[in-house]
Parts: sequence; C-alpha cells; structure tokens
Amino acid sequence: MNIKFGTDGIRGPVESEITPEVCLRIGHAAGIVLKEMGWGTVLIGKDTRVSGYMLESALQAGFIAAGVNVRLLGPLPTPGVAYLTKSLRGQFGIVISASHNDYLDNGIKLFTGNGEKISKEVEQKIEKLLKGDLKPVPTAELGKARRFDESGARYIEFCKSTVPAELSFESLRIVLDCAHGACYKVSPSIFEELGAEVITLGTSPDGFNINRDCGSTNPAKVQEEVMKQRADFGVALDGDGDRVVIIDQNGTVLDGDDIMYILAFANPNRTGPWSGLIGTQMSNLGFEEGIRKLGYQFKRAEVGDKY
Repeated sequence: MNIKFGTDGIRGPVESEITPEVCLRIGHAAGIVLKEMGWGTVLIGKDTRVSGYMLESALQAGFIAAGVNVRLLGPLPTPGVAYLTKSLRGQFGIVISASHNDYLDNGIKLFTGNGEKISKEVEQKIEKLLKGDLKPVPTAELGKARRFDESGARYIEFCKSTVPAELSFESLRIVLDCAHGACYKVSPSIFEELGAEVITLGTSPDGFNINRDCGSTNPAKVQEEVMKQRADFGVALDGDGDRVVIIDQNGTVLDGDDIMYILAFANPNRTGPWSGLIGTQMSNLGFEEGIRKLGYQFKRAEVGDKY
C-alpha cells in the first residue's frame, strides 16, 4: 500500500484513495508508532461528510487492533481537535476531513499530544508500516473506544476564554457561514454566548452539502447577507473550520493577508515575541512590505499547516 503524506496529512477521493481499508491500515500503523513511543490514547474528530462515519469506524478499528485506546469526539473543528488532544492528554489527535473540498473527498490529519502536526519522521514511520501485514495484538491487549460527548462544550468554553472580559460583542450583528461543516454547532454558540446577534448560514449539514456554494471559498452569500442585514461584518469558515475569510460592512472580502495585517496594525506591543510574523510562499508581496513598514520582521514558510 503506497500511501504518502502531503503538506497537510492524507487527502483524496473516498471511492478510490481514502477507503476504509486505507484508514484501517493507517490507524493500525499509527497505533504501532504510538505504542513504540510508550503512548496509548488517540482522539478522533471529524467534519460532517457522509463518509466520515465509515472512515471513523475503520480508523478506530485499526488503533484498537494495535492496542491503542480511542476517544471519539464527533464533529468538531480541526483547531478544536488539536486543543482537546492537549487538554485531554491524548497522545495523538486525528481529524477526518478534506478541509474545503466537496463531500466526494476525505482525508486524515494527525496531531501530536501538544496539538501540533506530527513530524516528517513520524509520517515516514507510519508510511513504512503501511506496507507490512496488519496483525492485531493479543485479544487481552486490544484497545478500547468510547465517546466523549462534551467535546463541543469544552471547545466553546476555551474559545470564549480567549476573549478579554472587557471586550463586548453585545452591539455586534454578525453573519456567520459554517459551510455545513464541523463548525455548524460550536461557532454560532461561541458568538452568541459572547453577546453578538448572529445570523447563520451553512448550519444544516446533510453529509453531502459541505462547502457547496458556501464557506470561505465561496463567500458570495455572506457578502449578500451582510449588506442585506446591515451587519457589522461576516465570517465565512470552511468545512473543518481551519480556514476563514472576513467580510466587512461594505461586503468586501478580507483574506488571510488582510486579517494578519489588521491584527498586526492593532497590536500595541511589537517587541520581543511579538516582533515578527510568519507568512507562506503565497503571501502577497505588498503585504510583506506593509508589515515591514509597521516595524515587524517577516519570514516565509512552506505551504502547509505543519510548517
């Protein structure tokens, strides 16, 4: 089985590449690597694709066969899985998602116990083990699986805790597009519990409509609704909640470069750990020049979350 990790995990069509057999083997191989490191618990989250339930079952079977315990988080944004992996002291976190792709694709992202993407060395160990036989541990040593029903509530409270108490959302009207994906429950709750009036789009997932004519890659509906509702701004997320664009009150789309510049401009402390920003090879040259004029250092990383 020749499976290779890309810039952000493994991703492809469910019917031909990200099959149940592939996920079973990935779970088993990753489980062996965990056990070699002396670890034994993995957390699995997913987005709302119809294939997610099938692949979740295959993944957990692979981990259990390797003697690794599994905690199932259910639909949860990718950053939420990273946070809970660290908070619940898991040794691996996994997201079943193909990010902003449509429902025909799916994929697997892996995190360490610190909520960071796994290293290239760990990826290579898993890839090597995928070529071997799938042999379960003795029955008495099999892992166990259980669901963690508080994952959404825990992540909501964490997100709220990052907002200073003196910052009020009560006067804000926000249009929020969750792309019929993993954010469809938690994101509206976060803004509402902070006091904002939230007008939601893309919060009715059916397994097939994730990212369809909505979300961060298709923000036209949010632009229209912001103008119609006279909202203060709009937020468009992607299917697994790790990509965002902001729409201002005039309907203008602000992408990652825009958002980073606004945050950098508003930051009063530009020394020490706050003295630099990291972009990618795709970051706009004008953005880089603007950041440097603000007094920041700027460096580029390769494209991909782990870099």
